[in-house]
Amino acid sequence: MKKMKKFSGVAATVMAAAMVLSTTALADETFKIGGIGPTTGAASVYGTAVMNAAQIAVDEINEAGGVNGYQLEFNAQDDEHDAEKAVNAYNTLKDWGMQVLLGTVTSTPCIAVEAEAVNDNMFLLTPSGTAVDCISGENAFRVCFADPSQGTESAKYIGEHALAEKVAVIYDSSDVYSSGIYAAFQAEAANQPFEIVASEAFTADSKTDFSVQLQKAKDAGADLVYMPFYYNEAALVLKQAADMDFAPLWFGVDGMDGILSLEGFDTSLAEGVMLLTPFSASAEDEKTQNFVTKYQDLYGEVPNQFGADAYDGIYIIKQALEQAEATPDMEYSEICDLLKTAMQEITFDGITGTGITWGADGEPIKAPIAVVIKDGAYEFMD
Repeated sequence: MKKMKKFSGVAATVMAAAMVLSTTALADETFKIGGIGPTTGAASVYGTAVMNAAQIAVDEINEAGGVNGYQLEFNAQDDEHDAEKAVNAYNTLKDWGMQVLLGTVTSTPCIAVEAEAVNDNMFLLTPSGTAVDCISGENAFRVCFADPSQGTESAKYIGEHALAEKVAVIYDSSDVYSSGIYAAFQAEAANQPFEIVASEAFTADSKTDFSVQLQKAKDAGADLVYMPFYYNEAALVLKQAADMDFAPLWFGVDGMDGILSLEGFDTSLAEGVMLLTPFSASAEDEKTQNFVTKYQDLYGEVPNQFGADAYDGIYIIKQALEQAEATPDMEYSEICDLLKTAMQEITFDGITGTGITWGADGEPIKAPIAVVIKDGAYEFMD
């Protein structure tokens, strides 16, 4: 009998130890969020901002108690703005145990990754992939506006604010981002009180010399030039236009955000440039200023719109996971099914918009914001 009591005591000790180990294992469980974007190469200003801002959000959430009592773990992978490398990064993250994807950052890689994510039923929230096909599946949503929305809203803004009578467009016909925005802009321009007097294309193989396109815009009497492309090309266009004494109004899109931090660029050339964006670092609300201050303290620069989209993106994922009552012991496909519904049930207030909602198509419903570059910073326009 004494032996039995001794055995029972040992068994109790083992069971207690097992419970402690079990509790510790449970406490160590985390939601694994992957991130994909260009942190090296020509588009690195976008991907770096996304990964930096996402990590800030993850750290804030973890410090505040996590999601449904669990911590978040973030793993960022570089795709160099290349579709094949983006797919490789996606597979790397799957091997790591990714359950939710924040990415990718740019459109062409995002389309390639989304095709994989659809097949896997992996939840995808792109912060800044604007091409329509970035979120072709039921598993995918986005934080930013889609290309058609940017083009349509740009044309409306120019027309409704009587910014110009004659508009020239320079666009990248080899890029789905640029050509998609241009197509929507052209369609909406037919409803607005201005005329498109020149539509001049360039390609990835001819994006250093814009003298022909600018001369045609100048000869057509354009008083505004619309630039639906990225900041690297925009910097060249502004410099070459100044060299030929061509000084129209300039109107761009979210891909231009980053031009003020471009190394070697004379930012005075961007004075007065207008663009649609969901974020301005000069906004005075508490959420924006807290984010901007923290980003500057950590990384020594002002965050751009891509970073803001990613920061909101992590908090959107948090809210959707909470709405879905998800736990990290679930398979990624199970989490994806829950988030498809949860995303259509939440209303999100962040630094890129308030009262944001989503439909089954994955598109955000929020108001666009126009900003102008003034004294080397973005200012809100009416």
